Amino acid sequence: MRFFSGLAIHDPVIGRPALKGRLQDMSFQQTPYDADSPYLDGQLLVAMPGMTDERFARAVIYVCAHSPEGAMGIILNRPAANVNMPDLLVQLEIVPELDRIHLPEQVGRMQVLMGGPVETSRGFVLHSPDYHIAQSTLPIDDSVCLTATIDILRAIAQGRGPREAVLALGYAGWGAGQLELELQANGWLNCPASTELIFSTPADIRYEMALRRIGIEPAMLSMEAGHA
Repeated sequence: MRFFSGLAIHDPVIGRPALKGRLQDMSFQQTPYDADSPYLDGQLLVAMPGMTDERFARAVIYVCAHSPEGAMGIILNRPAANVNMPDLLVQLEIVPELDRIHLPEQVGRMQVLMGGPVETSRGFVLHSPDYHIAQSTLPIDDSVCLTATIDILRAIAQGRGPREAVLALGYAGWGAGQLELELQANGWLNCPASTELIFSTPADIRYEMALRRIGIEPAMLSMEAGHA
């Protein structure tokens, strides 16, 4: 399994124009977060019944980068089947099998998600801003960062990592203008994200919680879909 080391994002190109290329380069080239930006960095995308792509049915996606050239995000409500963080740390030879019992308690609670259909053999860590690697960590907004190098996993295993984190395998990507078209077609609604929803809310209720952040009761949405 290829994982973290030498991580590069290929097609579609993501981020603002200055962010092309390796994810490691993003942290020192990103423009400051702007709450009034027309782009959706740091927002949630919540799939509507009009979403025609079954891979994203009932998906909640945290948008990590969005620009005229495309967008990239992490699906928050697709737990990875039969995968947990301690097993991954052993598999990646970050800790020996015999030392897994000494891992910090937080490691066993850290969620592992299927972040999307692109580059599913590569990992991305969404985390709180108390951890930062120069030229490797991308601050998305004031409360969430993205790091995609193996160094963050070493830090987590040693108890030196971020206070809050989730690991995603793969990501969701859109080409230029593609996400905008899906929004216009009522495939998605968007709303501000919250650290509680990203890091603490159980994955199986994130969709309902995200709908309520928009002001939609899940039961009403289900009824309307049934009458469509």
